Amino acid sequence: MIIKQVIDAQEASDFLKLPISLYKENPYWIRPLDKDIIGVFDSKKNTVVQKDNFKRWLLFDERKKIIGRIAAFVNTKTVNKNNDYPVGGVGFFECINNQEAADLLFDTAKNWLQKQGVEAMEGPINFGDRDRWWGLLTKGFDQEPNYLANFNFSYYQRLFENYGFKLYFNQFTFKRDILLKLPEDYIKKATHIFNNPDYKFEHIRKKNLDKYTEDFRTIYNKAWAKHLGVSEMKFRQAKAIIKSLLPVLDEKVAWFGYYKKEPIAFFIAVPEVNQVFKKLNGKLNLWGKLIFLKQKLLKTNKKLLGIIFGVIPKYDGKGVTQAITYILRNVMEEKTNYRIFEMHGIGDFNPAMIKLIAKFEGSEKSKIHTTYRYIFDRNRPYVRMPIKTKEE
Repeated sequence: MIIKQVIDAQEASDFLKLPISLYKENPYWIRPLDKDIIGVFDSKKNTVVQKDNFKRWLLFDERKKIIGRIAAFVNTKTVNKNNDYPVGGVGFFECINNQEAADLLFDTAKNWLQKQGVEAMEGPINFGDRDRWWGLLTKGFDQEPNYLANFNFSYYQRLFENYGFKLYFNQFTFKRDILLKLPEDYIKKATHIFNNPDYKFEHIRKKNLDKYTEDFRTIYNKAWAKHLGVSEMKFRQAKAIIKSLLPVLDEKVAWFGYYKKEPIAFFIAVPEVNQVFKKLNGKLNLWGKLIFLKQKLLKTNKKLLGIIFGVIPKYDGKGVTQAITYILRNVMEEKTNYRIFEMHGIGDFNPAMIKLIAKFEGSEKSKIHTTYRYIFDRNRPYVRMPIKTKEE
């Protein structure tokens, strides 16, 4: 086997297209949009990209057939954040069912990361924020992936763990029938908030996008940036995220909460666009856009995806969570084209949120994405990501 660094345009194209041959017989795989993968490694699209802080490799067998790929990167914003040692990342891993091949990919990434002064690697993760391409699918192989979520073969777990990667944290996807009722105590807490005139809730309005972008950034930084491995969000990043949602955004299912006009919570859901993108074969060209527009107008998408939820800590536990989700649930029921709701990326380090979701009758933990960590010094004690306590 021979491993080669991606240098030219042809090799970058080969890196992009390898999954097509690997998953061609898998009925659940949905090809990601080419532009989304390309954008990860483009400094114009990804603010963490620098000239020399990432590398990509292709693995060839004796017949010069591509049988694997991997990327390694050092995110300068998070490499030392809340870590006792600098941590880099590996991602976009694909490989045949062969441990020797996987080990060669992992070794190559590790060796490069060590030269960058890194002492451990996490993977498979995204070169950027945790809202996309994060974690190895370890449950849910018989379900289609959501947009920007990893999908992989079940044997990948063995390849990672046999190499020496250890579980750092899990992220769960919960699935629920929208028409199922909410628990009574949930409604009671929501009603208590509604009866307090200091609280106000409103859905996003595209005409006031800059206002909601800044509200989003404010809440995110207070609710999420304190978590391990999550960097503070700048306005430019927030605007890019909100702007990326515009083509699919349904204003009535993206909500913000305020206390005395202070932004304190958001719950943003979008139509699960992979249900449309699976018809495009990775190409969002003019024809693809026409197909997408047609499906949007016909409202053929029955699945709604909760992509991000946040409450400023001092308002957590007061019923704000219940209030904003109660509103969203009622809106979803009124919009009869939506029937399935999924919430993606709920970390096992946040048991309070898991407990809250578990109260929803009919909620099913449908998928698990596992983030692994590998410490280069094998004698260094290993500690998984801490579980968040209520006091934190």
